[in-house]
Amino acid sequence: MAHGIVSGPDFVPVLSRGKHRNPRRGACFMEFASYLAGERWSDHPACTHPLLAEVARLVNDHISDRGRTALVPLVPSVIGLTSTDPDVDLRIALACASVALPVASAERQRLLALGVLTCERALAELEGRPHSGLSERSRQVLDEAPDAEQWARRFMRTAGVRATTLRPRAARRVARCAVEGVALACIPDPDTVLHELLSTAIDAFGPVPATPANAGPPTQVRPGTPRDQDADAVARHTSEGAFGGRPITF
Repeated sequence: MAHGIVSGPDFVPVLSRGKHRNPRRGACFMEFASYLAGERWSDHPACTHPLLAEVARLVNDHISDRGRTALVPLVPSVIGLTSTDPDVDLRIALACASVALPVASAERQRLLALGVLTCERALAELEGRPHSGLSERSRQVLDEAPDAEQWARRFMRTAGVRATTLRPRAARRVARCAVEGVALACIPDPDTVLHELLSTAIDAFGPVPATPANAGPPTQVRPGTPRDQDADAVARHTSEGAFGGRPITF
């Protein structure tokens, strides 16, 4: 029986900030993932859940050059993490907020506490649990920022925030606030916390989905192939405000 041969890469791209035209110019975290997965060169590969990929791109762009090198072992772990389950965005956003909340500035802590409480409530609704309960991890991080929790609960009461009003883009804003909150925090080693944030977000996804039995072999990597310029494959790697200058909406 003949077997197809998938040739390995001639070299390993070096992780750096921003987008890159091809592997010879470097790679961001998700471009490296597309390279290893044998997909078309892209920072938005199909092999990874969109929100998890966004978190990876944000961490890639906010961490130092030395800290970015330590991210390399995490790249293979995001390959194959895809899902359409509505709870995945919530779990990833909650994981990011939980890591960032204890170290972020007071202003960002309020928004992150709001994200933790709203994600917890939405997950409880999806899972058929009482809204009043919190996971042990969420209770722990909220205890480290009691003023932020009080503000968030007061905001939820006065604004009438309900789990059913959670908008999909809110999870992305919570994740962005978390990454930028860690990067700008007055802490000795933000790189370590950024690494923890990404690792925790990956773990929050859950087990890697099983590969279908009829799945074909991976596509041969072609480093020199120019990347298509589809609109949905182009992402800006710029540092904006916590929520792009807009208030978080749920």
